[in-house]
Amino acid sequence: MKRIFSILAIALTILVSLAFGQPAFAEVSAGAKIFNNNCAQCHTGGKNNVVAAKTLKADALEKYGKNTVEAISLQVVKGKGAMPAFGKKLKDEEISLVANYVLEQSQNGWPKA
Repeated sequence: MKRIFSILAIALTILVSLAFGQPAFAEVSAGAKIFNNNCAQCHTGGKNNVVAAKTLKADALEKYGKNTVEAISLQVVKGKGAMPAFGKKLKDEEISLVANYVLEQSQNGWPKA
């Protein structure tokens, strides 16, 4: 009887981790997809192909006050300088997803591209 409860407990733990672990992965994947479709042309791997000093890397985001989801979202919505505004192209949810993705990637050091 103890063995059956142990097996059920393990199975329940796995199901809970799968159920609650998936949305975070889906959110990152959605943010990555939006980034790749709209931002990667200029910002592949967190770089900036237009203004080299203004990358999406953690130190540059902090230097320019863009190291929060809110600040990144505002930049995406309104654009600035050479960066176009995406406020009319992307929905609020998409902007939030991409801003979270950019911040997370900057904190993780962006994968080499």
